[in-house]
Formats: sequence, structure tokens, C-alpha cells
Amino acid sequence: MTKMFPGPGLSEDQWQHVRSLAATLSPEQVTWISGYFSGLGDAFRLGTNAAATNLAPPVAAAAPVALATRTLNVLYASETGNSAALAKALADAARTQGIDARATNMADYKVRGLKDEQDLIVVTATHGEGDPPQAGVAFFEFLESRKAPKLPNLRFAVLALGDSTYEKYCEAGKRIDRRFEELGAQRIADRVDCDVDYEEPAAAWHADMLSRLAPSQAAATPATAAVAVASGAVPVAVSAFDKKNPFPARVIDNIVLTGRGSSKETRHIELSLEGSGLSYQPGDALGVVPRNDSAVVAALIEQLKLDPNASVTVKQQTLSLQDALNRAFEITAATPRFIEHWASVTGAAELKRLASPEEGAARTAFLNTHHVLDIVTRFPAPGIEPASLLAGLRPLQPRLYSIASSLAAAPDEVHLTVSTVRYDLHDVPRAGVASGYLASLTDEDATLPVYIQPSAHFHLPTNDVPIIMIGAGTGVAPYRAFMQQREVEGASGRSWLFFGERNFRSDFLYQVEWQGLLKSGVLSRMDIAFSRDGADKVYVQDRLRAQGRDISAWLEEGAHLYVCGDAARMAPDVHGALANIVETHGGLSDEAAKDYLASLQRDRRYLLDVY
Repeated sequence: MTKMFPGPGLSEDQWQHVRSLAATLSPEQVTWISGYFSGLGDAFRLGTNAAATNLAPPVAAAAPVALATRTLNVLYASETGNSAALAKALADAARTQGIDARATNMADYKVRGLKDEQDLIVVTATHGEGDPPQAGVAFFEFLESRKAPKLPNLRFAVLALGDSTYEKYCEAGKRIDRRFEELGAQRIADRVDCDVDYEEPAAAWHADMLSRLAPSQAAATPATAAVAVASGAVPVAVSAFDKKNPFPARVIDNIVLTGRGSSKETRHIELSLEGSGLSYQPGDALGVVPRNDSAVVAALIEQLKLDPNASVTVKQQTLSLQDALNRAFEITAATPRFIEHWASVTGAAELKRLASPEEGAARTAFLNTHHVLDIVTRFPAPGIEPASLLAGLRPLQPRLYSIASSLAAAPDEVHLTVSTVRYDLHDVPRAGVASGYLASLTDEDATLPVYIQPSAHFHLPTNDVPIIMIGAGTGVAPYRAFMQQREVEGASGRSWLFFGERNFRSDFLYQVEWQGLLKSGVLSRMDIAFSRDGADKVYVQDRLRAQGRDISAWLEEGAHLYVCGDAARMAPDVHGALANIVETHGGLSDEAAKDYLASLQRDRRYLLDVY
């Protein structure tokens, strides 16, 4: 007798086909497939001959007829574009089912309309330790304030994206979820939290949302169903190369920018995009797909006494263990998930204690001083199988770097400014996964898998608008792109750069280029701060305060502010300096100065690219 599996009478072979297909799909592809088969199901129920569909990809047709349903708004706040893509995919799929749906960037959302929403789904990333993305700051402030209205008629759901290496994992989504409950809204479904390997849980969430929101089939007419079959979820044209299919970019140049005696190693890397069809704007980021250090891979395999040639399965691909650890899994920074997993593998009491919810501070301190290799060395697991190790590891994720060039100035090229992370831990030299890998790509035939990650906001205004650019270290990268673009276009708008680093002699990144731009007038002004050249440390925020009167005047004349660099220290310190400048030179109270900066952010005249 044929064994039956989940679904209405699926055979084992059919179920395996479904599982195999699902494992290969992106959330956007799930949207397309779900829309198509939803329409196909309608055709069967209405007696349409399935052969008439030819089981072929549907083509564009008239928009689906709206069914009697509640309105749906999919609200998103995104750091890297993932939340935006998921929100738009859900809204697109909902419309194919006849739902009155739209996707809205949280930065553009009019909070006064919140009380009138019917179904609201929030897709939000978390920035750092529990903060919302920049696009969501104003919405979060309103929702968590006393101004927020009671929402007894609202139904809601939350998809939270985060990174479990942070203690406040997915906290922005949790904050939204808690606050809606406090305001009396009703959940459509429980919140779903996704780690950096979000694709599979997000796809399952997507399907669940569609099933919960789908209008009653009784409301559909034969004409509506026919349109659903014909139109399906029409796929949007995408570039040939993207995050799932990166372009192998040839390394043109890889040089150290910092001089002799520098305490840093900052590199300028040029990559060829020739033949890729990829394009970008100044302010966008480049996604790079790194590989783990082969020495770390070898040490991990040796410590666990595993066979490097043992076969393992990764997303339905058969790889050697060595290859899988080299390019498929994060094997450097450990996560709370790995602590919990390794505690179950080894039975180590200390790991079990660290895995408990009340040990958050101790767990964070432990993870800051222990990589995966340190943990498996300290807590051995004799006789462990390769699959058991891999079960506790996360997929190796791409890294994003601000692009330091303009296509208008360097056609078919993309440039990066990368600080190589190097340090000692437990008396062993360590390096950042991506920055260490990039530093190693010095051979003439070296290639790097890359894709473009567009920025939702960090772009130049029109050519006549003045700009103030604030950056420290590699945070100067996008401003190099800005200046290249404005030079090519002959922009008339003034530009002012504040740049900070450690030492003038060794760390003045792109010094000759800035001097040339100042001489030509493309760069109107430049203020520099080198924190370790004198007895007193001087930072970019100090230079800002010193030029406060002129900065205030530029802002009153419509200048756009850009801040790029360290999110933990530099960005908050710069924000504080700007608030002080606005208060002092604008004659505002402390509260009014904060409101002024908030209004600049809402108007997208104060933009951050921080990490």
C-alpha cells in the first residue's frame, strides 16, 4: 500500500518532490509558486481543464478582481533590503489572491492613519542591540509613546529579522509585537523570529500568512479564478547576478592604503564588473561572499578528529566536510544557538548554565572571548559525527561593504575600502572572516563572488544641494563615490567633508585625492581629526562643534547630512554634537533641537550608513 504524506493524499514520491523543490526556493520564488498553484487550484475547483493551463509559467494579464476582504498593509523597516523584499513579496502575492494589499516603507508611513488600519503585518530588522533600523525610528517612537491610539479593531502579525550573535536578538520585532498587544490589537498569528539564515522560516511564514489572509473561495467568481490562473504571481525581472547567484569579479588591485607605522591595515580593493551587467549608485553597498580561513578549518577538523574528506549534505548538495566548513558555514564567531547545541552534545554543565535565559550577560561575555574552535577545544566531544557539528553552525553569510567608487568615473569597476580585522585571542592570532579573506586576494587571477545591495536612502540629492559628509576610518568610502559622481556631473552644490582617523602620517586615507578635489573645487571644505597625534584626543564630533555656526547655516540653506562609520560610538557622538550645534546656533531648546534633527531624518536630509 502506498504511504500517504501531509496534504490531501500526497504519495511519498509527490511529497519528496515538494520538499526537494521547496528547499531550493527563495522567498520571492515561493511567492511566485504559491500564486501560480493557488490559481491552478481555483481552476480545478471550478471545473477548468488543467491541461488548458499547460502547467506553464503564467503570463501577465489583467489585475485580479478584488474580493470582499479586509485591507492589508505590510509595513517594513529594513537595514540591508531583506525586510523590504519579504514585505513586497507578501503584498504582491496577497494581491494575486484578490486582497487589497500594499507594502509601505516605515520611513514613509503616516502614523495618523494607524487607527484606521484593518490588517497590519510588520516585517522589521533589528539594528545592533535591539534598535530599529533608521527607517523605523520615527514609527517606533510614536508607537511606544503616549500618543499611540488604542487599536481594538486592528489585526496584526510580526516577522522579525535579526542576528543571534546579539543578546537582544530580534528585539525590534519583539518591541512591536508587545506594543500592539498593549494597545489592544489582535494577533493574526504568533510572531516569527528569523536569524541571518532567514530564508526557510520566512518562506514558511509567508505561506502561513497567505493561508490565514486568503478571502473565502465562496467570494470568488469564475471570472476571478480564471484571472488568477492566467496571471498568477508574475515574477519581476531581476538581474542575472544577485545574492543567490553572485558574480565572480576579478580582482584588479588590492593595495594597503595605510602607511608605515600605522596601527591598522586598511586596503583599497578594485574589482572588475565587466560582463556582469551589474550597476549601482554611489551610496549602495557591495555584497561579498567570503570563505573561511583554511587554517581555521584545518584546526577545527583536527581538534575534533574528523575526516576532512567525509561526505556531508548541505542544502541537497554533497560536499566534503572540509569544503563545507570552508565555504558553507560560519565557523568563527559562536552564537547562543551553538552554545545550546554543544551543551547537548557534550553535556558540559558550564555550557548548560550559559544557555539558560537568565545568564544573558555571562553568555555575551563568554561569546566575546570564545570562537567555535575555542569552545570545541575547551569542551571536547570524542567520537562526534560531522553532521552533529554542522547542526549547531549557521550558514556562512555574505558581508556588505560601502562602495567607494562611481560607475560614471570607473566604468565596469567597483572599489572597496576595507579595514583588515586582526587581533590575538587566547594567544592565537585571529582575523575577521571577510576582511581577512579579502586581504588574501592578491593573486592576478583571484576572483571574488559579489552582488549589488542597493541602499534605500543613502544617495546623493540633486546636484545643486549642498552636502555635509561625516565619516571616520573606512566610513569615508561612500564619500569618495559621492565626489567622483559630482565631479563627473559637474555638480554646483557645495560639499563639506569631516574625516577622522588615528594618525595623520599613516592613516589619512585617499589624502592625495581629497587634496585634488579641494583644488578643483568639487570638494568645498574639509576638516580632519586625528585622535592619536596630540596629547588630547580629537574626533570628528569635536571638529563639528568647532564649525558649529557654519554647519547650522548650511543646514538652514537645505544641506543634506550624511554619517558613515561605527554605530556604537561614532554615530551617537556625532548625533550629540549635531544636537548641541542646532541648540546653540539655532537658538532652540534641548527638546526642540532633538525634534529638528528628527525632522531632518524624516525628510531624508540626515542619513546614516552605520555598522
